[in-house]
Amino acid sequence: MATPTDAARDGVLAARADLEDQLQLLEASGRAAVDIPARIKRSPAKAAAIVGGAGFLALKGPQRLFRSVRRRVLGPEAELPDRMLPDEIEKTLKKLGRDGDKVRGTLERDFAEYAKRTQKDRKGVAAALLMTAARPLLERGAKAASQALLTPNPDGFSTRLAQVRERARREPPAAGPDRPDGDR
Repeated sequence: MATPTDAARDGVLAARADLEDQLQLLEASGRAAVDIPARIKRSPAKAAAIVGGAGFLALKGPQRLFRSVRRRVLGPEAELPDRMLPDEIEKTLKKLGRDGDKVRGTLERDFAEYAKRTQKDRKGVAAALLMTAARPLLERGAKAASQALLTPNPDGFSTRLAQVRERARREPPAAGPDRPDGDR
């Protein structure tokens, strides 16, 4: 009859063996998942598509594409007019006589400052609208790219698992409390 100590030792040894198997599976899975050169060799078109998509996003391709489509649909943007002030203000400035140039300069400077301030607001609104529309597409693309990169290939995984188990068989086991060369 086995003593409780022997039963506990057998349980610990079984758990340790299971842990070693799980660690080998984890290591093989991790190595197979990040084996980028093997992934590129296995499917170069998919790797090129992922790199091209990342480059497209990095070089602000969606923004450029949106501007190009907008130009084609709405036509080229209108040139700035020679005079930017409304006719009523022009008439008022003409009535001022010689001081009109000073008033015109003041009005134009104030209007330029106003245009700069509101331009930042307009860009912020446009960017927020664009991100709201593009976010689902970007999230789906990022998810697909990460899944394609990080999903281990069954063939690569089994090869890596065999390599890890072969290395574990060649290396001597680490010293432990229940092993003969361990310290007690």
